[in-house]
This record gives sequence, structure tokens and C-alpha cells, in this order.
Amino acid sequence: MTKEINKPEDLENGDVSRLIVDMFQRMFIHHSLWFGEVKHQMGMEKALDAQDKVFAKSFKLQMKRLSKILGFELKDDLPAALVNMDRQELFELLKGTAVNWLANDGIWFQEMEFSEGMNDAKRCNDSCWAQFSPYEARSIKNFLKLGENPGIEGLKKALNFRLYGRINVQSFSEETESSFIFQMNDCRVQSARKRKGLEDYPCKTVGLVEYPYFARAIDSRIKTECIGCPPDQHPEGWFCAWKFYME
Repeated sequence: MTKEINKPEDLENGDVSRLIVDMFQRMFIHHSLWFGEVKHQMGMEKALDAQDKVFAKSFKLQMKRLSKILGFELKDDLPAALVNMDRQELFELLKGTAVNWLANDGIWFQEMEFSEGMNDAKRCNDSCWAQFSPYEARSIKNFLKLGENPGIEGLKKALNFRLYGRINVQSFSEETESSFIFQMNDCRVQSARKRKGLEDYPCKTVGLVEYPYFARAIDSRIKTECIGCPPDQHPEGWFCAWKFYME
């Protein structure tokens, strides 16, 4: 007979572990809802400013509490075991984190595609990128301490620190003081489709949101022009290409 469960203390260790993971998930969702509501009520800039302050305070408190419970050492508010990892392992973890992000994004897309259809999935995807792209730009901008208007050089640096930058192959060409062309030479999603004999995923609608929003969040003076993005025809050397420039 299955044991009756009335409180967490009635759970076996494995189920307590699952409950802890579930609580982490709730915390992430609650954090996201706070951000979304502040954005809705007060605008994106206010939400981003609040997010910067909240995360800085919250992360420090959480690490301190978890280090006491789990018995790990902190180094500059980070787990010492993470800071002291072998450099190759550390970059493997960096890449693995980015791959997990992409997988999570894909699972969300497929869930909406299978339940609601491709049009609704693309609509949700495009809207999501309209919010995530400027957030990621802001996050990178703060991490690199780029300043308010870092210009074209600031944007080039920031593109290397995107999540996509760890899992795709990208390059810069035709570089001048006021412009450059960014190419996605190998896209993990498109390459997987190519191996399966599928046509390119038509990602231009999301690209027209993702790249201009990212560039403007780095420096509001930067303009974006699409050179080509599926379903556009493209050469073997890249899947999509974008020109960034300042007038």
C-alpha cells in the first residue's frame, strides 16, 4: 500500500530532492513574473534597472545560504569549486549551459507547435525574442562594463558573449569604423535540419526582431540591415548575415 503523503516529512529522500528542484523552478518563474509585471506596469527600462539591483542582492544571499547548508566554500560570492575548475572543464560547462538554453527554447517551441500549430508557435517565439534580446544585451553590457553608448566596437564584443556565441560559429567581415557585417557561419539548429535532409527553418521573422533589438540595446544609434536569412537563399558559407552600422 502506498504511504499517505500529508507533509514534506512524509516523503522519501528521492522525492524530497524532486521537491527541492520543483521549488527552484517556482523561484525562477516567480522571479520572471516579477520582472514581467514591473515591465508591464512601469516599462522595460525600469524593469531592467530593478532586475540588475534585485539579482545582485538576491544572488549573494542565496549563495551564502546554500554554502552554509551544503558546506561549500565561497570565493568572491561564487562557489570556489566553480572558480577553481580546470579551464577546459569550465569552458565545457559554459558551452553546456548555452546548449541547455537552446534545448529549452526548442522544447518550448515544439510544445506550442504540436499543441497550437506552427503559426502560434512562431508568434510566441517572435514575441519572446522581442523581450529576451534587449535583456541579453543589457546583461552583457553590464557584465563587460561597456558604458551607455559603446558604439560599433561595443556591439562586436557583445555579440561574442551571447548564448548563441558559445554554440554557433560566427564571424565578422567588411569591418570599418562605423559598420561591419555579422555572419552566422554554422547554426546549430539549421545544421541539424540540414543533416536530416530538411529545408532551412524560416527564421527571418525572429531575426528581424532579435538582431535590431539587441543592437539598439547595446547602443541606440546602431542600425541593422538584413543581408539574408532563411527562407532567403544564402551561400554555403553562412546561414544568415546582418549589417550593423552607425550613420
